[in-house]
Amino acid sequence: MNPPSPVTPPSPPTADTPNIRTVAWATMIGTAIEWYDFFTYGIAAALVFNTLFFPAGTSPVVGTLLAFSTYAVGFAARPVGGVVFAHYGDKIGRKSMLVVSLLLMGGSTFCIGLLPGFPTLGVAAPLLLVALRIVQGFGVGGEWGAAALMAVEHAPPNRRGFYGSWPQMGVPAGMLIANLAFFALSGATSDHDFQAWGWRVPFLASAVLVVLGLVIRLRVSESPVFRAMEQAGRIERRPVIAVLRTQPANVLRAAGIRFAENSTFYIHTTFVLTYGTTVLTLERDDLLIGVIITAALGLISLPLWGRLSDRVGRRPVVLFGSALLAALSWPFFWALDSGSLPVIYLVTILCINVGNHAVYAPQSAYFAELFEPEVRYSGASIGSQAASVLAGGLSPLIATALLEAGDGYHLIALYMTAMALITVCTALISPDPYRQSLKRSSTPGDRDARPTESTTEMSHG
Repeated sequence: MNPPSPVTPPSPPTADTPNIRTVAWATMIGTAIEWYDFFTYGIAAALVFNTLFFPAGTSPVVGTLLAFSTYAVGFAARPVGGVVFAHYGDKIGRKSMLVVSLLLMGGSTFCIGLLPGFPTLGVAAPLLLVALRIVQGFGVGGEWGAAALMAVEHAPPNRRGFYGSWPQMGVPAGMLIANLAFFALSGATSDHDFQAWGWRVPFLASAVLVVLGLVIRLRVSESPVFRAMEQAGRIERRPVIAVLRTQPANVLRAAGIRFAENSTFYIHTTFVLTYGTTVLTLERDDLLIGVIITAALGLISLPLWGRLSDRVGRRPVVLFGSALLAALSWPFFWALDSGSLPVIYLVTILCINVGNHAVYAPQSAYFAELFEPEVRYSGASIGSQAASVLAGGLSPLIATALLEAGDGYHLIALYMTAMALITVCTALISPDPYRQSLKRSSTPGDRDARPTESTTEMSHG
């Protein structure tokens, strides 16, 4: 009888195992649905809410300020959602947070589509709108951390930037779907019908997308880093307090790195609709086409920037993108004032697909690498969502106020430059631990120093 053949041990997973591909698609598609909900609100705030949910006779500028104020409320709720979801994400796992956040976002968005306006409900209409917007912000505040960590903690060490860019791709994907929906409805309905009922269709359609997202997200497995931490008994009882006590500098770094892309993005994609239609009398559909083009290109540019950060590090890519955003602050408005659509589209692509995405793509990996696994969800979420309030949520409101207070766009461009320079300065004083292991065994502490050889992933390519 022949001797038994030696058992061949299973091969270690490669960079493209089915599991990481499934996780990447799940984080991207689910995030796209949640950001579809968020952008649907932003577009409606710019185009409809200024007249629908406030008293008749309100001036266009005041109505726009009020509409963008309700828009900003969602951003104010994001850190609260980030803190609550982070606490449980570091204690019971990342996957469950993906599901809960999706239900909150989808449910609130669907309800906004059913909400009557001011003529029907009076002052209750804007109050209910604000309440639903708070639920939206709460959900999206917790969603990003879960999606980012699921993608990065499943990824092989030398491809964390690439796979970490997949949940980031959910933003342009959601923006693309939302803008296409409004563009199609705007073309298929009269202005009266669009104001009366057409704007509600994208909100109501979110119910279908939520079901799709749940089916996809329930298929993915829990993060292997969290499972290993759980098996080792390294669950932090109070992760939010722990990260603020032990790694406050890294929380501030995560926030500062977001300022450039978060503040300018909402000016490039949301405020531009108001500025272009009311100040420059450009066609709304022409501006929406520009946003749609950049969103479609984002599905290509984001993974390219993420992959580049795997090769050269996160910090050089972030520095390049934030410096370019500062340099393009005035040219963006020069392009708008030219009235030439090819010029407007070209400069918008440079602002978003080159400058913005160079800063945004590496963030999932960058923020995960800054924090210990026991407090990683908390640190990444708090830093990211704090910046979303100070930079992103207020930027359309600030830009509208600066437009009214100043002579043209110059104060807005100065504001955009200042926001971008905050990120430049933050990146210059931040470590770049892109070769560092995510599976650390030390007690959570302030790891402000550069990674040492003992914590380096030697398999990095």
